[in-house]
Amino acid sequence: MSPMLDTNVLLDILTADPKWLAWSTAQFRRASAEGPIPVNPILYAELAAGFDSRAELDHWLRPTLFKRLPLPYEAGFLASRAFLEYRRSGGAKISPLPDFYIGAHAETAGFTLVTRDVARYRTYFPKLKLITPAG
Repeated sequence: MSPMLDTNVLLDILTADPKWLAWSTAQFRRASAEGPIPVNPILYAELAAGFDSRAELDHWLRPTLFKRLPLPYEAGFLASRAFLEYRRSGGAKISPLPDFYIGAHAETAGFTLVTRDVARYRTYFPKLKLITPAG
């Protein structure tokens, strides 16, 4: 299966971000050439804010390009471990961040994650293989 694309990469494409559109589009093309791009309910929820209807979002995430996957329970547990580490290091949020679920899902499934949010994933998921603008 192709790499998982973080929400920020998909939003770069959706919003035609002037700074990141070229890089994110290139990553999307590379990933989709390998097969359907995995999407979980967390990514779906984060993207939903950019659409007026579920039908529009579902059309954009068409099955020929994206494969919808459930969030495995193993990933939920790993996300909780990352959140606990975050809190111990002084993090102020009181519930796990979406990135913890996305990183945990990618790690437990063996996906490579394409993201611009390098620091959080490298800090809390050091085993996770990343594709980033820095290389």
